[in-house]
Amino acid sequence: MHEVGSKPVDTMLWRKFPLVLAALKSHNSQPMNHNPDDLIMLFNDLFRESYRTILVRGSEEPEYLPVSEPEGLARVVFAHGFFASALHEIAHWCIAGEHRRTMYDYGYWYCPDGRTPEQQQAFEQVEVKPQAIECLFSLAAGFRFHISVDNLAGGGAADGDAFRLNVLNQASDYLACGLPRRAQQFYDSLLQFYSTGARIDETWARVKTRLLTAEQEYDQSRIPEPL
Repeated sequence: MHEVGSKPVDTMLWRKFPLVLAALKSHNSQPMNHNPDDLIMLFNDLFRESYRTILVRGSEEPEYLPVSEPEGLARVVFAHGFFASALHEIAHWCIAGEHRRTMYDYGYWYCPDGRTPEQQQAFEQVEVKPQAIECLFSLAAGFRFHISVDNLAGGGAADGDAFRLNVLNQASDYLACGLPRRAQQFYDSLLQFYSTGARIDETWARVKTRLLTAEQEYDQSRIPEPL
């Protein structure tokens, strides 16, 4: 057995995630902070070899870049170094199927801010699962999650209350029944890294109450805040 902080860690787990667990001792001795470099480390340690994919800090808009050469790596690029953007882009990658992962941005056309009501309704339908997964990633990381309709210039949500409820119901289902495989792997690594597992049910109840009773939230910068 190894020790991380004051907790023993199974030797098999140590062998599987050497980079992640080696960082835990110093991480857990400090107040919780949310550095996207930690997400890069966690993601790449989990998926670089098994899925030939890495997480990359971008300077502009997020995007997914598939493998372009035989020995290359696919890249999940998150925006402007934002922690929440990284979680959101990882969530999209975690539910993209094998064929989708061979295409730029998974083969989807992104309709930008300023959508018509019909376009916004379609956007909200396809965003339920990614945002539910992002919500649980945020929960596991002790990071404040904001439901986002991403349509400031187009009049906001098509149905903000329904969208919020759909995201939370999907997140609850995932907690009860399990996340998609890659999402579950990353969620578990976040629980381990941020040491949040022991209080996850209590925290989830508090997060649900906040999100259900909050006014519609629009969060562009997604600055880390307490749960």
